[in-house]
Amino acid sequence: MGTAAEGTPLWQNWSGTERADPARTVRPASTAELAEAVAAAAADGLRVKAVGAGHSFSGIAVPDGVRVDMGGLDQVVSVEQRTGVVTVEAGMPLWRLNQVLDAHGLALENMGDIDRQTISGAISTGTHGTGDRYRGFSWQVKGLLVVLADGLTVRCTEFERPELFAAARLGLGALGVIAEVTLQCVPAFRLKAVERPERLETVLGGLDELVAENDHFEFYWFPHTERTLTKRNNRYAMSEPSRAPGRLSYWWSEGFTENTLFEASNRVGARFPRMVPRLNRLAGRVWSAREYTDVSHKVFASPRSVRFREMEYAMPREALPGVLRDLRAMVDRERHLVSFPVEVRFAAADDIWLSTAQGRRTAYVAVHQYHRHEHEAYFRDCAAIFDAADGRPHWGKMHALDAEELGKRYEHFDDFLAVRDEVDPDRRFANPYLDRVLGA
Repeated sequence: MGTAAEGTPLWQNWSGTERADPARTVRPASTAELAEAVAAAAADGLRVKAVGAGHSFSGIAVPDGVRVDMGGLDQVVSVEQRTGVVTVEAGMPLWRLNQVLDAHGLALENMGDIDRQTISGAISTGTHGTGDRYRGFSWQVKGLLVVLADGLTVRCTEFERPELFAAARLGLGALGVIAEVTLQCVPAFRLKAVERPERLETVLGGLDELVAENDHFEFYWFPHTERTLTKRNNRYAMSEPSRAPGRLSYWWSEGFTENTLFEASNRVGARFPRMVPRLNRLAGRVWSAREYTDVSHKVFASPRSVRFREMEYAMPREALPGVLRDLRAMVDRERHLVSFPVEVRFAAADDIWLSTAQGRRTAYVAVHQYHRHEHEAYFRDCAAIFDAADGRPHWGKMHALDAEELGKRYEHFDDFLAVRDEVDPDRRFANPYLDRVLGA
């Protein structure tokens, strides 16, 4: 087995919000090696945590016993081009999965704006994109191969171990280690992207039409201003001509404006906080209008090199305008200096037990703060507004809620806990974060 048992390095997540000193790290190259690693951890009385790209801001992936590096489980298992059913090993990152799907004329139905996560990490934390007719990654899952706490490997689908499947397709890493993921994909498609600045009240006043008339609509609001950047992405067949941005245009928008220039602006704001409102007004002007058409994943996902902290809540769709107006008033009243835009996205209701969109049409509001800026007070005041709107925090992003409070917000919370009690009674896959949000 590929194992780094001695001299295991300290681990930290991408944003630097979480660190750990695991007892040992293993890097299995097969499902059999993965099962062996779990059984060995149990024999040694150690907890187990599978770790992918470390792109969660919460402590959901913190390994305090055995860290399972999923990088060795990143191969294609099968592709059924006719049906669109694709099975890959759980450690495959999304950017590589998109390459595999491209080669077979397929695509993920929807995506978020980052493609660095592993597929198992994306489904286990409730990662999602935007679009009032579309749902998160977990909705696309049709089957899982899972290593349980006793080292046994089981397959679950809607028809085979259905209770485990209902819980594990958004399982928080609390039920076992996922070895393989089977996804229902769709024929490849292009997206036409239209991005333009608009005033916040204009967007809120026309929100119903903007969400209904576009396949994938989202917007960014720049605190301390009335400026937003709206993004309308609409789906077209692959026969539609590609009008991808040229190298210079791509470098200016994705490389320079949204990363290099934005990093420099945030550094200035960290050094001279009173300049943040002016810098936000400048950013709202620099992020200018553009249109282009490209294969779907190249429009959905963008490079992100600026380090930040993030908290995101899902709330009933109808609550969104009031929430944003409350956020705007709170930022001004409390004199928070916020250098990052607030991101707003949308999703259809689903029936996944721990999905943040379970049972209701959903609006997502994500607040960010540059990693060199203080974020605690700002996030605490935002959370108070989100909680008052019956919000549900994203499992992979920062929040302070515990099992008692979260249990009130999920219809199937106790069903999930019952499956957990059945498959992991000794809490082999727990860690401090899961002790808090699910109970010890």
